[in-house]
Amino acid sequence: MPLTPEDIQSLYEQYGASLYDGEAVTQLEHALQAACLAETERAADSLIAAALLHDLGHILEARNQERDNAFPGVDHRHQLAAVPFLQPGFPESVIEPVKMHVDAKRCLCAIDPDYFGTLSPASVHSLGLQGGPFSQAEVEQFQQRPHAQDALRLRRWDDLAKVPQRTTPDLAHFMRYVKKVYQPAAITLTT
Repeated sequence: MPLTPEDIQSLYEQYGASLYDGEAVTQLEHALQAACLAETERAADSLIAAALLHDLGHILEARNQERDNAFPGVDHRHQLAAVPFLQPGFPESVIEPVKMHVDAKRCLCAIDPDYFGTLSPASVHSLGLQGGPFSQAEVEQFQQRPHAQDALRLRRWDDLAKVPQRTTPDLAHFMRYVKKVYQPAAITLTT
């Protein structure tokens, strides 16, 4: 079932208070901080929406009680979990950075010698589960993909969006971007 902006807001309101995978912030705080960083950098509306939605897969897992910590040592590929629910209503400029934000971490570990040192312990742990840093061939393949640069930007905001008690605008503020880029597929009636 496709998610509407109203569905997304409801999911964050119901499940956003859960802690964000080994970090000292909630899922909602993490999403708001990432979106705030994107907005501060004057990113496109679609990329601000992607920053808010990038970990929606974790929220869906929380809703389904399939949290990563229920199966330690397993990568649940959260970056892909929300895609089937978002694809019918959102453009590729939102979907692709969401899908690619884990690969962006793997890419940055391979191309930026200082990047790995900035990762939180939880992010280092998940990096191992996600396959570790990219090889040179994987880096080249990643960089050729549409929206790769946006995914790299989103990844950096993701890493910085883990500060307890950071003040951000509220969910309603960022839902404006989600609503702005939402493009529900036209329903075709057949006779």
